[in-house]
Amino acid sequence: MTVASSTPAMSHGRAVALMVCTTLLWSIAGVVTRHLSPDLQATGRFEVTFWRSFFAALFVAAFLVSRSGGGLRAVVAGGWPALISGLCWATMFSAFMLALTLTTIANALVVLSIGPLVAALLARLVLGTRIGLRTWVAIFAATIGIGWMFAREATVLGGSHLAGMLIAFAVPLAAAINLVTLQRARRRVDFIPAVFLGGAISALAMLPLAVPFQSAVRDIALLALLGFFQLGLPCMFLVIVARRLPAHEVALLALLEVVFGTLWAWLGADEMPSEATLAGGAIVLIALALNELAATRRAGAEAA
Repeated sequence: MTVASSTPAMSHGRAVALMVCTTLLWSIAGVVTRHLSPDLQATGRFEVTFWRSFFAALFVAAFLVSRSGGGLRAVVAGGWPALISGLCWATMFSAFMLALTLTTIANALVVLSIGPLVAALLARLVLGTRIGLRTWVAIFAATIGIGWMFAREATVLGGSHLAGMLIAFAVPLAAAINLVTLQRARRRVDFIPAVFLGGAISALAMLPLAVPFQSAVRDIALLALLGFFQLGLPCMFLVIVARRLPAHEVALLALLEVVFGTLWAWLGADEMPSEATLAGGAIVLIALALNELAATRRAGAEAA
């Protein structure tokens, strides 16, 4: 029995609502991180990444054990596609948190917003997906937006901000590989165990760099919150949503994380986005939104 056939059918509206919920949960990472102890934020970036990944792996492992036919067998059953997906998740889990400790939340999120276009290019190369002229125009516009942001930020911010933005680029690259992998094998592979693998690999990679630990009890509680509800749960939601929605629609809805995350950073952490970030981010988001909306309308017309 395939994964698709064993999964209860979900309506399009419920899938969209679940994806919006996913982005809302993802978006709290930055503002919660800013409420960690100052010393941990300043020198404990590897420890922060370790604990968040550890708690995410623990959360998903508990789900797999409680699920019928879960546990270690579910992890092994995924084979190479699940392993590739797990490595992608590990890269995303690690790079995003490291980027947040080096630059502002808005800068990191805007860099993440190029993910849909990176995924489109990779899908063209791997899956043979045709890329229309409007997508190439959107790619060009988004490149201008990111270039503008980098050029302006490099002149007014310290080297750590630029390093954080460069690290953040690993996230959309890994996300694109993950999405293409999921799309190729989603009907025959359960990708929820891959989320566990991602958390476990990320935690193991960060552990040698994280010791000796310096987190206070309050820090551990906040990082557990992130691991359970900002990482483990929404990433599982994404796997479920991707079985129902096409890749372009998932990518479009995922952009809400940029909007939500920047808003929470402003309201909850007093991080006002710079003019360069707002300008570059606006160009990126407008280009992506127009491209994905056009793709959605065309798909709807063809279906009709």
